[in-house]
Amino acid sequence: MNIVVSLPAADKTEWWCQMLRDLMPDWNVYPIDKVPDPDAVTYSVLWRPATGSMRPFRNLKAIVSLGAGIDHVLADEQLPTHVPIIRTVGTDLTQRMKEYVALHVLRHHRELPAIQANQARQLWEQIVVPPATQRRVGVMGLGNLGAVAADLLKQIGFEVRGWSRSPKDLPGIQCFSGAEGFGAFLEGTEILVCLLPLTESTRGILNADTFNRLKRGASIVNAARGPHLVDSDLVEALNSGQISSATLDVFHVEPLPNTHPFWTNPKITVTPHVASLIDAPTGSKIVAKNIRTFQETGTVADLADAKRGY
Repeated sequence: MNIVVSLPAADKTEWWCQMLRDLMPDWNVYPIDKVPDPDAVTYSVLWRPATGSMRPFRNLKAIVSLGAGIDHVLADEQLPTHVPIIRTVGTDLTQRMKEYVALHVLRHHRELPAIQANQARQLWEQIVVPPATQRRVGVMGLGNLGAVAADLLKQIGFEVRGWSRSPKDLPGIQCFSGAEGFGAFLEGTEILVCLLPLTESTRGILNADTFNRLKRGASIVNAARGPHLVDSDLVEALNSGQISSATLDVFHVEPLPNTHPFWTNPKITVTPHVASLIDAPTGSKIVAKNIRTFQETGTVADLADAKRGY
């Protein structure tokens, strides 16, 4: 029983391999460039695989995505379409996302970007903001991560709304769904958080039309996927004042190129895809459990739907 591991960085690939070897001593675990017999590989564990990299492994039983999303896997146009994809989710990843969303929603709520700009100018200005109970926050995407993030924001005191593809019912949160509910969800929203899966219907959803439906001066937090955002539309909205500030953790190209204007825009906070970053010591335990369960039963709770995109 052989497992192949593929990550963009060789050092992280070996880190994951060693963690999985320790947890699964009865399995052989190889970096993708050191597999002695491709036909003996039955599981692949990967993040952002190179196009065609899974084709040599003709006997795969399942592909494990090192994250809650599978869009980076599906981006490989040569991916074997018959192979099930297992998402990697767990309490650790959920906790990290809750922390990230709370941190940056509170930053925008308390006008911290403006306060930091004033500090650079040595300007003492007491910016008065309403309490959280008078601030409307909208969370796009109410799956595993979005639902708990929305609930935490509600506990802090925000007026929280949620929007998803299909109807959801979350205590204390006004939920909207589908294209017919999108406009009503956006109306009056002052801080918009995107935690959507990336699908053809959500690609480019953070665009000029969306921004213009928000309350003027709203803030954006995108911790989902880079292609959700139309970059030029955000820059124009920031220049016009329709959007006052943004926190971006994900981008069309990662790492974000040094020449990208987001780096130097004072109204944008750039974080390097760390909102819910999975680490090998924690993530390998989830991966090992999922592989063993799939091997024994042929399914797992976190099996993705490739046709749906998540």
